[in-house]
Amino acid sequence: MSYFRIVNKSLVFKRRHETLMITPWGENSFRVRGTENTSFTDNDWALYKASDCEVKNSDIQITEKGATITNGNICARLNAYGKLSFYNQRGELLLKEYYRSWEYGTEDWEDLDQIVMIRAAGREYKGTASDNYHITVKFEADDREHLFGMGQYQHPYLDLKGCSVELAQRNTQASVPFAISSLGYGFLWNNPAIGKANFSKNITEWEVYSSKQVDYWITAGDTPAEIEESYAAVTGTVPMMPDYAMGFWQCKLRYQTQEELLEVAREYYRRKLPVKVIVVDFFHWPNQGDWTFDEEYWPDPKAMIKELEEMGIKLMVSVWPTVDRNSINYREMAEKDLLVRADRGLQATMECFGTEVFFDATNPEARKFIWDKCKENYLDKGVTLFWLDEAEPEYTAADFDIYRYYQGSALECANIYPAMYAKAFYDGMREEGVENPINLIRCAWAGSQRFGALAWSGDVPSTFAQLKNQMTAGLNMGLAGITWWTADIGGFHGGNIHDPKFHELLIRWFQFGTFCPVMRLHGDRDPHDQKPLGTKGGGMCASGAFNEIWSYTPKAEEVMTKYIQLRERLKPYITEAMKEAHEKGTPVIKPLFYDFSQDDKAWLTGDCYLFGHDLLVAPVTEAGAVTKSVYLPMGTDWIEAVSGKAYEGGQTITVDAPLETIPVFARKGSEVIQYFRF
Repeated sequence: MSYFRIVNKSLVFKRRHETLMITPWGENSFRVRGTENTSFTDNDWALYKASDCEVKNSDIQITEKGATITNGNICARLNAYGKLSFYNQRGELLLKEYYRSWEYGTEDWEDLDQIVMIRAAGREYKGTASDNYHITVKFEADDREHLFGMGQYQHPYLDLKGCSVELAQRNTQASVPFAISSLGYGFLWNNPAIGKANFSKNITEWEVYSSKQVDYWITAGDTPAEIEESYAAVTGTVPMMPDYAMGFWQCKLRYQTQEELLEVAREYYRRKLPVKVIVVDFFHWPNQGDWTFDEEYWPDPKAMIKELEEMGIKLMVSVWPTVDRNSINYREMAEKDLLVRADRGLQATMECFGTEVFFDATNPEARKFIWDKCKENYLDKGVTLFWLDEAEPEYTAADFDIYRYYQGSALECANIYPAMYAKAFYDGMREEGVENPINLIRCAWAGSQRFGALAWSGDVPSTFAQLKNQMTAGLNMGLAGITWWTADIGGFHGGNIHDPKFHELLIRWFQFGTFCPVMRLHGDRDPHDQKPLGTKGGGMCASGAFNEIWSYTPKAEEVMTKYIQLRERLKPYITEAMKEAHEKGTPVIKPLFYDFSQDDKAWLTGDCYLFGHDLLVAPVTEAGAVTKSVYLPMGTDWIEAVSGKAYEGGQTITVDAPLETIPVFARKGSEVIQYFRF
């Protein structure tokens, strides 16, 4: 027989092999765990501890036919056989498990449609090695539903309904498994195992290949903002972004020497262009895993940093999690078991100018080790900004079944890696007195935001199609809680600095970048005329072509200069958006429906977005386009920033968009319009 019981304010259900626990976890929210093991794991993964999450009004009722548990505006119902569904405070169905079997009860008339003789259950466990399972959780689909969030995937779909997404970290892909539904709920798959999520027309399905338990969190809310803020309350928010970080960032594939970087900074300073951050990128070290400057090419970092700061520029330094066998730290880390290891085959996880192994970010001792080295060799020299590259980590062969972490098999926990990588530096920097750590990182998972993670979209190609994809990626990342996000302006691969077609793309991307949370010029530019400076250490890796704004045509330089200056003028407005991200988890860039959820068309619009609350931005993402069709949501009037022309909301208009102009609209009455008066 099945039975229910109450344990520490949680509803616990047991039938046959399975135990299910539903726990109030934050306002209007539940954490749901299920397992066929004898107990649950004690890892909260993305969530704060239950004791840290406010619960105001919860109640449990148990009857012969089942049980309900209520927490504010959400109610979970279980029948006597364990079928689970969720409702809001008005009794409206939010989400219901998918069953196609007679074995789970027919008491309710609404369940009769699930009596199909294929024996499919809403929660399925298939045994694997040890006490892990191949787990699948299924829910009924709803044709009315629109789904958003889930992190960063390189496709043009803002609405994920009908999409299948991999739950795995890769270069340009960040799995942050939180989705917002137009039906009024948010859903976090609180499980870092490798798997996939299908948001199909006929079923919603979450699947992982090796895990000990079902683990997800669900919240109810009347608006997207209410849902997002509840999610932020249980997973965290970003620190307050420092003022300088809201300005323009300059970088390229790599500056090869200290003098080369300084000359670029001096030229920006001579031109009175406000660069706020400049980057020492990869292979500035003797060997991967040394985590220090190669003194042959970077002889005096302290003097370099001092000169940069006199020009108002911060230095960011790239850190890779790779440890080469020739590194001074390899043997010690191997002996102390601080490296990701292979269960079979060679003890190697990446090949890049040698054979490397990733440090194990899930191991607290390994996190302390890498931070101690970076403190000694970078922070103590004045570096307070880190670029945490290769953060997926980027395996040469993504054979997750081979690799093993401190936390377990990569199949079971690999998706947590980028969050723990960010945590290593966040914890270390806070301990050293850095008030608001911000570190650029090439991947993220749920909760990464609270460790000062500024995610970027990775090594995307330089094409208009990819420019369009970055808008989708950035918006869905923000909804998944990663409110600090950016992309390489111009794309990373394939941009030839002499090609007029690339100049057009660069200008359009630069305009988009002006209205991103962080504005950063980067890329591996062609042609690769520069030769390596040496045969070892920081000299063995060449660099791409120049990537400063004067590296292109006078027209391109003129347009980019205008937008750098605009970004600087917008700082008071951006500061307010960053404050809201810090305090409430509000995305800096967001789809129109975030503020206009009563406008049905806003839910269907993905080619423009809100930057803050008062600016509507409509990037041009088609080659050769000089006009743009823009939907202006109802509920307010809009002022075109360049022309000053007023438009009534609730209509689609077509506006001129010559190469030097990105269509931007301000809410009527907003003070932000003043910053567009050149």
